[in-house]
Formats: sequence, C-alpha cells, structure tokens
Amino acid sequence: RYIIVSASTGAGSNNGLFYKDTQAKDNSFVDLLAPDDSRYSVIDNDGPLLYIFTDDDAPAGRLIAIDLRQPERDHWVELIPERKDAALQSVSSVGEVFIAKYLKDVLPEVLVYNRLGTKLRDVPMKELGSASGFGGRRSATSTFYSLSSYTNPGRIYRYDLASGESTLFWEPKLLFNPDDFITRQEFFESKDGTRVPLFLVHRKDTKLDGTAPTFLYGYGGFDISLTPRFQISNLVWADQGGVFALANLRGGGEYGQAWHEAGMKEKKQNVFDDFIGAAEWLIEQKITKSEHLAIGGGSNGGLLTAACMNQRPELFGACWSAVGVQDMLRFHKFTIGWAWQDEYGDVDDEADFKNLYGYSPYHNVKKGTAYPPTLVTTADHDDRVFPAHSFKYGAALQDAQGGDAPIILRIDVKAGHGAGKPTAKVIEEVADRWAFLGKAVGLKIE
Repeated sequence: RYIIVSASTGAGSNNGLFYKDTQAKDNSFVDLLAPDDSRYSVIDNDGPLLYIFTDDDAPAGRLIAIDLRQPERDHWVELIPERKDAALQSVSSVGEVFIAKYLKDVLPEVLVYNRLGTKLRDVPMKELGSASGFGGRRSATSTFYSLSSYTNPGRIYRYDLASGESTLFWEPKLLFNPDDFITRQEFFESKDGTRVPLFLVHRKDTKLDGTAPTFLYGYGGFDISLTPRFQISNLVWADQGGVFALANLRGGGEYGQAWHEAGMKEKKQNVFDDFIGAAEWLIEQKITKSEHLAIGGGSNGGLLTAACMNQRPELFGACWSAVGVQDMLRFHKFTIGWAWQDEYGDVDDEADFKNLYGYSPYHNVKKGTAYPPTLVTTADHDDRVFPAHSFKYGAALQDAQGGDAPIILRIDVKAGHGAGKPTAKVIEEVADRWAFLGKAVGLKIE
C-alpha cells in the first residue's frame, strides 16, 4: 500500500523519509521526516502504523512507531528504547516478532521482542564473531542467520521463532584447522583516556615475546563498524607466524553515532591518536616492536595509515596505504569526493581548512625524514578515490625520503577502488603486499 522513499545527501548515513499512499485520492508523496541530523529506516508496518529504526534523539539507536494519521513527534511511540551499554545496529521484522541486533563492545548481541516492544529472549552467539541475517516474512515460523569470525568463513543457523532454538543448517568445508588459531579482544586507552577495542589473531604457537611480526589494520570513519570478519589474506599472515591486529577506532559506528562523531571533521585527530595508541599498546605489551610492526588500511584507512606514519614515522617498521585520500585540500574536486565533506569538513571554511591542512598526508611530508618502508597502492580506474591522491603522496614521499627504506607505488591496471576485482588480481596484490611488508618486519613467508 505504501511506497517509501529514503532521501539523503553526501556520504553520511542521515536521511529523510517520504511516502505515498497508493490508495489515497491524492497520491502525491508526503514529506514525513525531513533530512537533518538523524537516520531513519522503515522496518515494517501494520496499516498506517510504521515501525522505524532511528538514531533520532538516540545516538545508539532505538525502534519507534509512527502513525501516519498522527505523525507529529509527540505522538511517536517508543518500542525498543536506546541502550547505554550497546549500539543498536539493525532491527528485522519476521514472524510476529522484532529481532534486534546490537553491538556490545563490537560483538553481536541479538534480542527478540514482541510487537509491543517487550523483550522475549536472547539469541546466544556461539563464538567471537559477527552475526547477520534474521530476515523473513510475517508468516514465517523460523529465520536464518550467519555467524562468522576471523577464522570462520560463516556457518548458517536456522532459528525457531517459537522455541528460540538455533540449529546448524550449513557450514563450509575448510582446508585449515580453525583450532590452530587464537582470537582475543583487548582494550587500551587512547591519548585522551578513551577506551578503544582491539582484536588479535595469531597461531597458538606464535611467540608473543616482542619479536612477532605484527600487522595492524584500521579504518575509523564514515560510521562503518569493523566487526570480526573472515579474510583469508589475514589468516595467511597469521599462519606464517605473524599477528593480525585490528583496532576499532573512533569515526566508526561500533558504539553508535557518538563514536562516529568523535572522529569526524575537527575531531579527526582522535582517530589517528587511537591508531597510534594501538601501536604503542602492542609494543608495551611486548607483543611486537616498532621494527616488527607494519600498519595498513584502505580508502579512508589509507588516509589513516599515511597520516599516522607522517606523524610518527619512527613508530612503525613498514606502512601500506591503499587507495587513500591523501590530498585533503582538493579531495572534493574529484569524482565523488564532494560527498565526503560531511565527514571531513568544508575546505572553503577557514576552521575546516586549518584542520584539514594540519593532517593532510600529502601536505605533511617533511623533507629529510627517515620514513619506514612504504607501499602505496592504487588503480588506474579508481573512480572512488581518484588515483592522483596516491600518485602525489607516493612521489612526495620518494622526494622527501631521508633514509634508505624503499618507497614503492604499485598501480593496478584495468582495476578500480577494489569492489569486483577479479580473484587473480586480488591474489597478485595480496602476494605483493605480504612480500613487501613481511620482508620489512621480519615475517618469514614459506
């Protein structure tokens, strides 16, 4: 009966909602919720009663009901309130229940509610991983979900809505033993005292005595949550005796909108401080040393690693910066870059300009500095982050290098930002990356 339109501008998650009642005489679209500083997603409806997931007046998320006959804010009904200890990531409507998926310290917590918002039960998670799924029709008696982790590509479970029992439906056949690896979560304090999560993955027999070659990955932006995810390339690093570490930096969505906003615009330095804090923690805990520590990230994460290496070149043994946003004074002039001003700031605004110039990787390369071995990667057809970002940054590093370490620019041809890249190209890139970083930090690849 209803056509729902979500409208947004830029790369942010905030949006407005419009609807059309196909049974009304006047079938023009009605402005329900204006695009402002909140996000809204229609989950389901009972006639004119819409169930909407939102962070409006709830940075960590909540579920509300809006009656189209009385859509004013004072008539909204809150069904699932915001929690202070966890961020609501999504809500699905299946059978006659709502299934709410939370992140609590970056790990999934799944709860089942009735249509009135009363909690019925938890859905126990069986490992340190990520959960997805829980879709279905209102007439369904069961639903399916996937549970994956750093060492598990994903098992699928059937969940019985009446009994609350999960049964294994399917699992992949693996050519390695997940029990050979350890995954653990730690927390460290960033520069300003903020508690930041960190995941570690390594073989059980890897010696954590300060000599372990370690690869630290981060992103920290655009409200994107980095939950435990299976990537065979990272497992290869760990299988060869290295440690894979991932820091859940501010700027992401792991703790809701407040966590995201703490790493945006004039607060972007918090993200770099978090990443540098993760590196320092790994060294303090005698897991690794600077000469054995490699860092890496892509896109906004490429900006992250480049900015951190500029600020603390002595802290890292090697750096990989992939398809990164490196020129923060001209990012808005190419392809979709204009949409990132919601995240980074407006170059034409004096305060934003000073902030952007203060950390822009291209503009903060210092002549004569001894930079660690650095691999800058991009592709000639990247229409997301224009490859000139990497060209300029790589050239600036090569010109400024005051030490003996190599600065290499790797340019993929007939490829783009990364999505849809053929498997052969992925293998080639991963092989080059691990060969470069492994040689730099002492990983003996067999």
